[in-house]
Amino acid sequence: MKIVIAEDQGMLRGAISRLLSLEDDIEVVGEADNGEQALALIRKQEADIAVLDIEMPLLSGLEVAETLQAEGHPCRIVIVTTFARSGYYQRAVHAGVRGYLLKEAPVSELAEALRKIHEGRRVFSPHLTFSMMEETNPLTARECEVLIHLKEGHTVAEISKLIFLSPATIRNYISEILQKLEAKNRIDAVAIAQNKGWLK
Repeated sequence: MKIVIAEDQGMLRGAISRLLSLEDDIEVVGEADNGEQALALIRKQEADIAVLDIEMPLLSGLEVAETLQAEGHPCRIVIVTTFARSGYYQRAVHAGVRGYLLKEAPVSELAEALRKIHEGRRVFSPHLTFSMMEETNPLTARECEVLIHLKEGHTVAEISKLIFLSPATIRNYISEILQKLEAKNRIDAVAIAQNKGWLK
């Protein structure tokens, strides 16, 4: 099977690549340190499986998966991450990801997972708890939009102009967000939503 590996930490990427290359049935046909590079390699090398880090420059592993899904590309995606976040997990499932593994697993386990995925099965790390899988984003799309503007440092007045709603309405949204996330303040709300992978 032909594998592309995308990981922005060079040492880790090199180690995974070298260890996987020792397996008789695995050929590493490309390595990338960002999402755009990964996408180009997957298309060019006609990879069977792409092993993607979730957080990379230019495009995240999830954005690469979503792009390939939209194109109907046959390459199977495996997300390898240190982040056991419910929002990320749910996005991965929606993007048709075939594997979701945590980075601390040994490479022998990754190789075994790749074989199962190549056979058409799905492999998800047992460390991802059911409660995390079931945790859904309580925020509406509009509330997420307001929160993204807050994250970018916009004031209520600026958000009001950007999304064409009155400042009073924006304040109502913020109050609703704080309540739903049980956040102490706006900064806390942004941190909570980001940690759970609910802000794209």
